[in-house]
Amino acid sequence: MESLSNIRQPRQKSYLKPFAIIFQSRPLLVAGLLACLLWWNPSYGQPHSPKDGYTYKKGDPNGIGKWYMGREIAYVMGYQGMGWLERPEREAEEKTSTLIENLEIRPEDRIADIGAGSGYHVFLMAPLATKGTVYAVDIQPEMLEVIERRKKTEGNYNIELIPGDEKSVNLPENSVDKVLMVDVYHEFSYPAEIMASIKKALRPGGKVYLIEYRGEDESIPIKKLHKLTVNQAVKEMKAVGLKLKSNLSNLPRQHCMIFIKE
Repeated sequence: MESLSNIRQPRQKSYLKPFAIIFQSRPLLVAGLLACLLWWNPSYGQPHSPKDGYTYKKGDPNGIGKWYMGREIAYVMGYQGMGWLERPEREAEEKTSTLIENLEIRPEDRIADIGAGSGYHVFLMAPLATKGTVYAVDIQPEMLEVIERRKKTEGNYNIELIPGDEKSVNLPENSVDKVLMVDVYHEFSYPAEIMASIKKALRPGGKVYLIEYRGEDESIPIKKLHKLTVNQAVKEMKAVGLKLKSNLSNLPRQHCMIFIKE
């Protein structure tokens, strides 16, 4: 997804002046305190965290400065960009109807839309899973509130809202047949943890549909960090035990990659 520019925060009052005075009068004391802090939190000054596999360094202005398996993670698109998700030209640009056909939804399917946003795909899937459930998972309560209002208006009672968090989709084990992620995976702050929780939620034979703008195609008018190559996706999914079953090429700008448990 396209990320919004950061909201400029008001300048905060400086509290450094007293410390500067202390440093001038007692430099050895200050140096000792800094050494203690570095010992207490060894991550200070280090470019990576070997325990979780993430790297931290400066990169693209559209990235958060956090890297996973050689890929910089993009900023999350805030709820303020909801209009872009519901833009009238989305069907023409992305062939969302074709994407829904790719899912081969059965009436009894339990489907999770991870990063559901305003519910664009949720409300396309719900009428097809008439005996099943569509779980709308999102980390932003503002997004879920919009889905809830529309759900009540339209009477789609097979839609359930799930507040996710940075490390988990908060779905029960073996609870879903299909997982859909549309232009959202590249924004996960903790992709390894999120994918582990998704894999746990998948039923035997379940599938993950990873939809991302094609990173191999520079002509697609989307910022680089909001695209993903097949090779990168395969590498990251393999790390959590998911295998590429197929990559459907019937969408104009996006990969439709289908992963299964290895």
